[in-house]
Amino acid sequence: MADKEKELFGKLPDGRQADIYTLSNGDLEVKITNFGAAVVSLKAPDREGGKADIVLGYDELEGYVNDEVYLGIIAGRCANRIGKAKFELDGKEYQLSKNHGQHHLHGGFKGFGKVLWTAEQQSEDDKPALRLSYVSSDGEEGYPGNVSCKVTYSVTENNELVIDYFAEADKPTIVNLTNHSYFNLAGVGGKDILDHEVVIYADKYTELDSESIPTGKIKSVRGTSFDFTTPHKVGERIEQAGGYDLNYILNNPGDMSKPSAKVYESESGRVMQVFCTQPGVQFYTGNYLDGSAKGKSAVYTKHSGLCLETQHFPDAPNHPDFPSVVLRPGQRYEQRTVFKFEAE
Repeated sequence: MADKEKELFGKLPDGRQADIYTLSNGDLEVKITNFGAAVVSLKAPDREGGKADIVLGYDELEGYVNDEVYLGIIAGRCANRIGKAKFELDGKEYQLSKNHGQHHLHGGFKGFGKVLWTAEQQSEDDKPALRLSYVSSDGEEGYPGNVSCKVTYSVTENNELVIDYFAEADKPTIVNLTNHSYFNLAGVGGKDILDHEVVIYADKYTELDSESIPTGKIKSVRGTSFDFTTPHKVGERIEQAGGYDLNYILNNPGDMSKPSAKVYESESGRVMQVFCTQPGVQFYTGNYLDGSAKGKSAVYTKHSGLCLETQHFPDAPNHPDFPSVVLRPGQRYEQRTVFKFEAE
């Protein structure tokens, strides 16, 4: 990568510098900052070849420093919710920070989206790539163990944004990383995502209680407003569903040859397919965007974007039947997510 693909993004209150990096294959252009390892922008062509930025983000570093809605960031050490902000591991109870009422969300008050990662520009198999590294210290937000994390973003000639996750720990701990980008395939600052057509290849979901914590029950989507096994517009049943913020249990976990989800926007013709090695995906429709977040000459209001957060299940440490998020010394946490963009 050439130096022109790295620019100063801004300075943090403590004087440290955050940069912004550009990965491009000609058609697809992605900008990423090492603060929060956040995807700042993603420009993809429509059916006429016209490009638009299709992820919500901020023009300046200050937006990410003050962000409360997780725009584009890497969520960790454990993404999504942990009930009562505590879990037990090997007979010991760990109390995490309560940053979401009585619960823990997306890693706490200073999760991975609020730290400065170390960036290394590289090329992987001739793909432009950016490797970001962060060491989460023992006791951070209440988590046990030092965890060394790496996230690599790369752009392929097939108009794919590939995210590779890696982590190792020196004590038994829990790890569940995801990217929290909000997509709007019509382009940022235009219409909402209610006309986006969505397919999620999942027959089941994890049932939630009134505070959005899993009950432990696995439910079928059949006959409900949560059923996206065939294409439906987001807005078609969203009131019945009470807005979407739900973990779907993927039908083909770990099978990268089959998509986990697909999104289509008819006006632009843009299509986004999601592939991943994870067992679940959180479908979120920006229900809590209230206009307080602003960027790219846009005000982010309810349903301005949608998220497909590939992940292990919410509150997994407290549900032995869920796929485990435990990481032990000597083990390697490795996951991959691919966002593939086309137009038709």
